[in-house]
Amino acid sequence: MIYFDNSATTQVYPEVLKTYTEVATKIWGNPSSLHHLGSQATRILEAARQQIAELLGKKAEEIMFTSGGTEGDNWVIKGVAFEKAYLGKHIIVSAVEHPAVKESALWLKTQGFEVDFAPVDEAGYLDLQALENLIRKDTILVSVMAVNNEIGAVQPIQAIADLLADKPTISFHVDAVQAVGKVPTDSYLPERVDFATFSGHKFHSVRGVGFIYAKAGKRLQPLLTGGGQEGDHRSTTENVAGIAATAKALRMTLEKAEVAQKRLQAMKEVIVAGLQDYKDVVVFSQLENAAPNIVTFGVKYIRGEVIVHAFEEHQIYISTTSACSSKAGKPAGTLIAMGVPQKLAQTAVRVSLDEDNDMGQVEQFLTIFKQIYNKTQKVR
Repeated sequence: MIYFDNSATTQVYPEVLKTYTEVATKIWGNPSSLHHLGSQATRILEAARQQIAELLGKKAEEIMFTSGGTEGDNWVIKGVAFEKAYLGKHIIVSAVEHPAVKESALWLKTQGFEVDFAPVDEAGYLDLQALENLIRKDTILVSVMAVNNEIGAVQPIQAIADLLADKPTISFHVDAVQAVGKVPTDSYLPERVDFATFSGHKFHSVRGVGFIYAKAGKRLQPLLTGGGQEGDHRSTTENVAGIAATAKALRMTLEKAEVAQKRLQAMKEVIVAGLQDYKDVVVFSQLENAAPNIVTFGVKYIRGEVIVHAFEEHQIYISTTSACSSKAGKPAGTLIAMGVPQKLAQTAVRVSLDEDNDMGQVEQFLTIFKQIYNKTQKVR
């Protein structure tokens, strides 16, 4: 079995699963309880918060836990909008955002906010001049993902930060879900970033746990109200075991990152070179200024799901770009925003690698692809 769908979710590290099991078994008190068991849970919770903050070069009070990337994106987009509505009701998000951001922004339109989508070029990179032209006096939020989940484009976060440097009334949110371990931390968390979203299962933690970075002094309204957990920012009993596991997974991922990125890039280059040998293959992902683990391509005239299932017959698992949209049968939104014709966009499939993959698997993938490509010749 070859698993090449790591942008959808990653396998939990055994050491991380062990941490989860031990905490869930031994530290099962509610952190809100006043007794000793509650205090034990609180210590684990705050130790995890401190570790995550230190790994990212931030303060512990700037880390707040969530259930994952979708909740984090919803919380920041909606929470900032309502918190800062007195300053204006104009929001800008890039045209290639994850649905958790895009749909949150569209929902805000029903609540009286105005939303503009900043365009990208034909390679999927944000048009900085167009973004600058969209900024207004009543703009309160700009949201741009660090690494595109569909084609792997690394967006110019530092350049956007520079653009917003003299605009303190605009909050800057970065969806960093696909960035952890794939690009340097400082590339998606420069000082000007006010909020960032993370999801544990994208870097070998358990599902159902994530966190946001919220710069000290920056406010957003709670998405969940109730018991007042997370400093009254997010009310719900904390998943202490999952949070402890996520802190460990982040440490392990970042410790391996520099070496892993080189290995991933080498595998990506072999895959791209192999695919370019076929005249009816279009490679949508770039080799430069892109995540080292994502290769998105299409076989002309063959829908992406056909290719996905053809590989599955050989126990090779890839996806049709975003896992969140694949079952809906929608073409890759990023490709449409790039100007790719819809019929060609519908051919797109995504290979997403992990440091546990190797060149032997890459060669097997290319061997099987040749067989699949030849079988589709009559259709093409």
